[in-house]
Amino acid sequence: MKTKSAFIAIIGRPNVGKSSLMNKILGQKVAIVSNKPQTTRTKIMGVHTKGETQLVFIDTPGFHKPRNELDKNMNKAVADGMADVDAAVLTIEAVTAFKSDNESLPPSEVQLIEELKKRKIKTVLVINKIDLLEDKEKLFGIITRYCNNMSFEAVIPLSAKTGDGVEILLSELDKFSKPSPHYFAADDITDQPEKVMVAEMIREKLLLTLDKEVPHGIAIDLERFVERDTVSGEPIVEIEATVICEKESHKGIIIGKSGAVLKKIGTMARRDIERFFGIKANLKLWVKVKEDWRNRQGLIHTFGLD
Repeated sequence: MKTKSAFIAIIGRPNVGKSSLMNKILGQKVAIVSNKPQTTRTKIMGVHTKGETQLVFIDTPGFHKPRNELDKNMNKAVADGMADVDAAVLTIEAVTAFKSDNESLPPSEVQLIEELKKRKIKTVLVINKIDLLEDKEKLFGIITRYCNNMSFEAVIPLSAKTGDGVEILLSELDKFSKPSPHYFAADDITDQPEKVMVAEMIREKLLLTLDKEVPHGIAIDLERFVERDTVSGEPIVEIEATVICEKESHKGIIIGKSGAVLKKIGTMARRDIERFFGIKANLKLWVKVKEDWRNRQGLIHTFGLD
């Protein structure tokens, strides 16, 4: 069997559903999702192998106006994700509220399109969240607006939530694959180390539980990750992690009254960890304050966000 491969970058603004799309394609959750902007902070690789074809997806952070050093690193991850790929999936959402009636697009998408043109990357436009669009005729206006700004290889409306249109996208992306060996084993779905995925599972629960600006100033420092057998011979994974926040007031919010919030987050994360590994987990969480860590490159590096 002659094998084929392609590297595909998934790019777009925050909260358009890039990670949800990759998870749906892979049939398994490898990237955390939430309704908070900037949920994805680094490049995440997902591998889809079917028969002779292997598509390697690079899920990137949402491209946005940077406000601190971490934001700059995230935008750099988007640029790095576009390097040496065979194609890109520019993901937008069907429910985008445009600020004008002319053909202008959100500034961050204009920047992404200009970068795609500059790099001469073949691009598929994906219009996500069509399940939320009551008037489907509005799709024609959205398609026209974007196609007036760039010539796309294909335009595919879909729903990452329901899966509607995802197979059509995969069929289209298969056209970009070229004869080459597969770079990953057939049963691989990501290049993310287990420790990184565990830290992200914990952060996802913080994003889902906390409101306002608190989640954006949070990082996870995984201090202990050990798999062992219990006295009865059953496997268990023991995890100790510190939730890093930027303000003392945020620390109180994360812990909650009598530790209730942190306990809830720990319980939710532990259940996800147990589902992922298929064994029991023991998770202990602490909270520490590291003021302004998002502007401190040393700490950004320590937390694996560079």
